[in-house]
This record gives sequence, C-alpha cells and structure tokens, in this order.
Amino acid sequence: MKINPRKLNFFLLLKLPSAFLTGVRTKYLDNEKCVVTVKHRWINQNPFNSMFWAVQGMAAELTTGALMMQQIRASGKNISMLVANNNASFHKKATGRITFVCNQGLEVEEIIKKAIETDEGQTIWMHVNGTNAEGIEVSSFKFEWTLKLKS
Repeated sequence: MKINPRKLNFFLLLKLPSAFLTGVRTKYLDNEKCVVTVKHRWINQNPFNSMFWAVQGMAAELTTGALMMQQIRASGKNISMLVANNNASFHKKATGRITFVCNQGLEVEEIIKKAIETDEGQTIWMHVNGTNAEGIEVSSFKFEWTLKLKS
C-alpha cells in the first residue's frame, strides 16, 4: 500500500490527534519531496498572536517522517526510525498559512539502502524550512533521524 497525503492525514487523526486538531495537513508527497501546511488559528496560537512553536515543529517533523516512512515501506524491510536530535530557528512571526517543505527523499533512499547493505544503524540530518504565504522563511528545523534494520 502506497503512502499518500490523504492516508497520512487520516493517520494523524488516529495516531497524532494533537497534530490533526491544530490543522497540520500533508499536501504533497512523492519519492523526493514532502509538503505539509498548517494555518495559524485560535487552536494553535501562542499568547503573542502567532503560531505556537510546537505546532510548527509537528508540521516540520511530519515532512521528514513521511519521507522516511515512504522509503522504508518501499524497501520492504522492517526498519525502525527515531528522531535522536533536533534544532529549530524562528525568524519571523508565523501567521497565516505556513508551508513546510523537505526535499531529501533521495538521500533517505540512499541511507536506507546503506542500512540494509551493512546491517548497521544509520543517521541522517534532514532540513525543513517553513515559509509564509509571501514566501518569507518564518522557521527552519533540522531533525537527526536514526535508522536500524530490525532482526
């Protein structure tokens, strides 16, 4: 079964309801790229009338996690994945619709192949930028994912 934006959004509803309720939605997913958006609303705002940093983090992590899940599924192997580290920078108030994009799907594919070939755990840093409707970067995230082939 192929992962697509509709299935990911249903997954959020069932397994990550806080992300779903705050408006995090997958808009596009292929082998190379994932796009997730979230709109600033009452449910996800902070006291300063912008989007709460944790909501931005959920959306950003989903872009990387979706690419990871898709490539793991395509490999046909049983591989565990875990975020070991993350960094975030916030550059501007997040208001309106914020779009998070990660373009590292091919790098994920390569690191999964390496994990399978070597039977050793692997790590990859994935980068995500969040931009507002004007194309201005409001936040940037880095996630260090660890992968390990399960026995």
